[in-house]
Amino acid sequence: MASAFRSEEMSLMQLFLQVESAYCCVAELGELGLVQFRDLNQSVNSFQRKFVNEVRRCESLERILRFLESEMGDDVQLPKPEKYPETPLPREMIDLETILERLDGELQEANHNLQTLRQNFLELTELKHLLKKTQDFFETETNLPDDFFNEDTSGLLELRSTPAAVAAKLGFIAGVIKRERMGPFERLLWRACRGNIYLRFSEMDTPLEDPVTQEEMKKNVFIIFYQGEQLKQKIKKICEGFRATVYPCPESAAERREMADGVNTRIEDLNTVITQTESLRQELLQQAFTNLWTWEVKVKKMKAIYHILNSCNIDVTQQCVIAEIWFPVADTGRIKKALNQGMERSGSTINPILTAVQSKMAPPTFNRTNKFTAGFQTIVDAYGVGSYREINPAPYTIITFPFLFAVMFGDCGHGAVMLGFGLWMILNEKSLLAQNNDNEIWKTFFGGRYLILLMSIFSIYTGFIYNDCFSKSFNIFGSSWHVTPMFNKTWTDEIVKASEALQLDPKEPGVFSGNPYPFGIDPIWNIAKNKLTFLNSYKMKMSVVMGITHMLFGVVLSLFNHIYFKRTINIILQFIPEMIFILSLFGYLVFMIIFKWCHYDVRDAQTAPSILIHFINMFLFSYNDKANRPLYEHQVETVIKCDLLVSTCMSLIISAESECASEM
Repeated sequence: MASAFRSEEMSLMQLFLQVESAYCCVAELGELGLVQFRDLNQSVNSFQRKFVNEVRRCESLERILRFLESEMGDDVQLPKPEKYPETPLPREMIDLETILERLDGELQEANHNLQTLRQNFLELTELKHLLKKTQDFFETETNLPDDFFNEDTSGLLELRSTPAAVAAKLGFIAGVIKRERMGPFERLLWRACRGNIYLRFSEMDTPLEDPVTQEEMKKNVFIIFYQGEQLKQKIKKICEGFRATVYPCPESAAERREMADGVNTRIEDLNTVITQTESLRQELLQQAFTNLWTWEVKVKKMKAIYHILNSCNIDVTQQCVIAEIWFPVADTGRIKKALNQGMERSGSTINPILTAVQSKMAPPTFNRTNKFTAGFQTIVDAYGVGSYREINPAPYTIITFPFLFAVMFGDCGHGAVMLGFGLWMILNEKSLLAQNNDNEIWKTFFGGRYLILLMSIFSIYTGFIYNDCFSKSFNIFGSSWHVTPMFNKTWTDEIVKASEALQLDPKEPGVFSGNPYPFGIDPIWNIAKNKLTFLNSYKMKMSVVMGITHMLFGVVLSLFNHIYFKRTINIILQFIPEMIFILSLFGYLVFMIIFKWCHYDVRDAQTAPSILIHFINMFLFSYNDKANRPLYEHQVETVIKCDLLVSTCMSLIISAESECASEM
């Protein structure tokens, strides 16, 4: 049980392994999870270590696995077996490499072919729409009225002839461009060609799909009429700059119809080929889907083993691997058993050898946890891991953290909701673990399920103390305050009608019974106008008392560390001054709070002095504040003695520390 309150005692040993059995022995130690290897090759570059090639092979396999997982998509949930797979033997790595490289090559080829087919399909679809829109344009042109070419357009080419004559004198370029680029494209054509072109465009009704990103695209079909070779070259360069696709378009209607029929046939054939290629791709992904998670775990284990082997030394004969390991002394038997299992699995006949090593290095801190204490240990480690063999505060945090949370959260209604959630996670623990949910928020909640359970229990307790359930109070034992005496002696009908709020006077006989509510806050405070003033004052003083008690408990725990490590000077120069400060200042504050609670009652509450003013005057060495009378007789003398004690102790500590520093 001592290990629960103090970090485990660790042992440093040198481990000698046969080269053939080193891999399996390290694998067994890794499955055990109780060993920390020291890096004996810190001066050696990472690329010059013995097993760097194996690490690179594992990284290559990880790259392939990441590629396969990305191809499956984020929405696919990989099947995970109940148990983690065993660490594969080195010879199994070759088989795994063969399988993954084959899948990688075939999938890469299928993706490339599919992308090429989709690009061809996109081009044919664009050409199909272009031929249709162009045919519609030419059919419209044959029915144009004589005044179609107005002053702006006819001035460009000085033409007022029939459309047939226009076609005979002009050349044209047809293509497809993204819709958002159409405006700048049109303006640049006008300016670069100085208006000596005739541009018509039309929007595609059907959105297209990008063959690479699979995103939706909206495009326009355009046709540009020009006159002369120079304009033709300018137009082509502008189309290239705007990444517009130019397609060949026959001049005669018959040729356009013939080409459109051929394009439709090719599109149908391409659809068939794309479907078959996609089916092949899905078959390849299905082959990887079942074992992908298992492969990922195996590759990670192999990579971790080779990283560990890279931190070990190999003797000059290349027959022995030398490692230095830290492990808990209490688990020495389990370490030896794991090494023997690794030796048997590798088929070696030479037993691993463990020899103790004397070292002045600080051992690593290891705090043993289970599923109940793991969440609390994580909270403690988040603030800092203690030194070797220091007292572990996690066992005390099991109570203090949920309780201090409940002091702030205190509500038995919300606490009951938390209790139901915590119990649900604990009762369904096995089934929830089997789901292997990777959601980070869910893992945080599930990892702290016992923490949530305790917080909810303490919240229900403090909720009853505060008499608060969803901002409502319970009147189980009956209130100690009574209204009838006030009506009989003080309140008249005129006072009741004229007053917005009525105040109960505990000085009046019978208004307050003199007996406090048996458990928690009296329910009458829930309807009082000064509810927040009373409860905030009560909770603040209670929090101060608990907080200072908590700090004092932490300082006392440090004494046990000083005694265990035999640090006498720390007791004199650290623990004793801390106790003097905390007791003389904050301990005295707690005393004043409790004294005021016990000493003053309803008869002299109006003349009670302010604790806050007393505390401030104590720091300012102001002892004659007539506006705030003493709490008790001879209080001024007590405060002066506390101040002198703190000042004297401080001077002695500073002088002692300076002498120690000069001697060192």
